[in-house]
Amino acid sequence: MPHVAFVSFTGLRICSRELLDLGMTLPGLRQRGAAIEWLPSLGLLTLAGMTPGQWTCSYHESDRANGELISRVCGEHPTLVAVSALTASILEAYDFSAELRRRRIRTVLGGLHATTCADEAGQHFDAVVVGDGEPVWGDVLRDAHDARPATVYRPARPFDLARSPVPRYDLLGAARRPRLTLQTQRGCPLACDFCAASRLLGPFREKPAANIRAELDAIRSIEPRPIIELADDNTLAGNRDHAALLDEFERSDVRYFTECDWRIGEQPELLARLAASGCVQVLVGVESLVAAPVGFGPKAADLPRMMDALLAIQAAGIAVIGCFIVGCDGETRASIDALAEFLNECPLADVQVTLQTPFPGTALRRRLERAGRILPDRDWSHYTLFDVTFQPDAMSVAELECGFRELVREVYRPEAVRCRQAIRRQTWRRHPKLGRSESEPLPLS
Repeated sequence: MPHVAFVSFTGLRICSRELLDLGMTLPGLRQRGAAIEWLPSLGLLTLAGMTPGQWTCSYHESDRANGELISRVCGEHPTLVAVSALTASILEAYDFSAELRRRRIRTVLGGLHATTCADEAGQHFDAVVVGDGEPVWGDVLRDAHDARPATVYRPARPFDLARSPVPRYDLLGAARRPRLTLQTQRGCPLACDFCAASRLLGPFREKPAANIRAELDAIRSIEPRPIIELADDNTLAGNRDHAALLDEFERSDVRYFTECDWRIGEQPELLARLAASGCVQVLVGVESLVAAPVGFGPKAADLPRMMDALLAIQAAGIAVIGCFIVGCDGETRASIDALAEFLNECPLADVQVTLQTPFPGTALRRRLERAGRILPDRDWSHYTLFDVTFQPDAMSVAELECGFRELVREVYRPEAVRCRQAIRRQTWRRHPKLGRSESEPLPLS
């Protein structure tokens, strides 16, 4: 029987030696890295779910293209190896593909980086999928089986999420995972210029409630009390019937985490339904305290209004991770220090700080390229969200690197982490499905 091996390159990556060493001493960063490392590749599991029955499948994860991974995959004698990798891990994927192709094993790459850098990816893989993988997956398999020449596959139209198969969660094996993943939408109706989210794969689309029910049932069949992270860019930003979506989560009695924007905090009825459905944590982009990034649209607002909305979300029992971006135009060492002071007093259940990163395909990258501000000596492995890859407008590269390290040291010091843990516990005690009996329903992230 023909066999396809799915391979995902995962894990938190940091190139800066100083920041990496610092991260090893800070529990908050170690726990965040562990949570990311264990998230399965939903895209690959979805393609596995629509692979014809005459094909056998396997799923592999690694943070490196090491000999053990290569031996394990080659030992299966695959007809095709399908790879998923983000920009920061793409060079590992290229090395991995080179080793397989030397052994005459056919490889295909899909995802965001492949979509935005198809010509580059085509130099390293036998085939590249640009955009949604589902519409062309049958063609990829047929061509691999028949050993036909193949380069780039482009779907004729965006994939209808109503046709989504149930992902092959069973391929993950018996080991328990901190979280499983599920997608209820693809893309985002907003267009923040720094965002490399899944809207680069096509227009914003939402998955019908019936599909979500089938996927929740599949997850529950392998994990009776799962914790789910939604692979959504902005779960409640569209126009679908939120009640139908939330009903499915409430029926399944799961605990879940998702991403949304602050505007849900101004909708008390929606917040009550969100909590009742089992949502216990949301990640919200506050972004920069220095500049309002282009493309926010209706998400743009002053900081006090946003913070009031975020505290309203927590009042409903849903913990908020506030995301902050460092390095936007106008950033100085003084503004970074001001951000540190703000975060030390911030009453949110958790915070995430990252560097502005000009990912391929984004409007931000095009703008910085036109200005000659992309650093030529920083390859794709530096596109980690924690390494500087561009020339700041008001600081030197070294000044931004130093300021970010000191911010990380301050934000994730043990005392600050313990304070946020206490806020998280207090928030979850207000949750209608948690209370005092389940004060830590999610791994820290």
